[in-house]
Amino acid sequence: MTIHDQAREPITVDLARLPTLLTALRLPTIGRLWSQLAERSDREGWPAARYLATLLEHELAERYQRRIQRHLQEAELPAGKSFATFDFAAVPMINMSQITALAAGGSWLNKGANILAFGPSGVGKSHLAAALGHALVENGYRVLFTRTTDMVQRLQTARRDFTLESAVDKLDKFDLLILDDISYVRKDQAETSVLFELISARYERRSLLITANQPFGKWDDIFPDKAMTVAAIDRLVHHAVILEINTESYRRKTAISRASNSSSDAKITTTQLDAKKPNRHVRGD
Repeated sequence: MTIHDQAREPITVDLARLPTLLTALRLPTIGRLWSQLAERSDREGWPAARYLATLLEHELAERYQRRIQRHLQEAELPAGKSFATFDFAAVPMINMSQITALAAGGSWLNKGANILAFGPSGVGKSHLAAALGHALVENGYRVLFTRTTDMVQRLQTARRDFTLESAVDKLDKFDLLILDDISYVRKDQAETSVLFELISARYERRSLLITANQPFGKWDDIFPDKAMTVAAIDRLVHHAVILEINTESYRRKTAISRASNSSSDAKITTTQLDAKKPNRHVRGD
């Protein structure tokens, strides 16, 4: 019997085994939709290729969404910090077009470029960093958001356990590592040379986004010695986008606004109460 003769023979399919087969092949979306789409295919007279392509498109789409959800969970991004909740009008020095371009990923992540965000406390650096990280995850990249102090403690523990190299290597799976509030790290609290080793390991390979409320001139407080400080800064700025957010603290403005509104509400309430009091005319003797 030739191959062509075999192709012409009817193929017997045990539909009862289909769920088992799809589970074994790890195709849960097709397992859920095949029957429904088969009825539509029969009703509308789809060619077999269209039916198969439709099933596969649904499987790939849901697989992509599941992957995004896993990556969002592992990113440890602070809740509610997205571009939708970021007040760009409050920070006019930030170019929204530039941020949108960075959020798309691409060449800057491929070459291991960095982003350095400077500004006083409360101006939205962490929010902007988290929003950028969230957008990158949705665009298919892997991100980890962490306070710099937490990362330093994590790496110090790895050094004590003689697993520092392995710990740094595991961070390579992240296209972007966001180190929030680097200025809160102090060399007199613990040995911070592990931070320099992380920066060196990712140099021109994997990207860093660092937020800081202190300029480079104050970074001598972070690293064990002057030479290490200079070397760290040199590696960070070699391929970097620097964002300077010089504006009044957003948290302070919000607190003042709330206090002002509360005061206005209190005045309105007092005025309304006074208006409701009956007029009492005192007659003279």
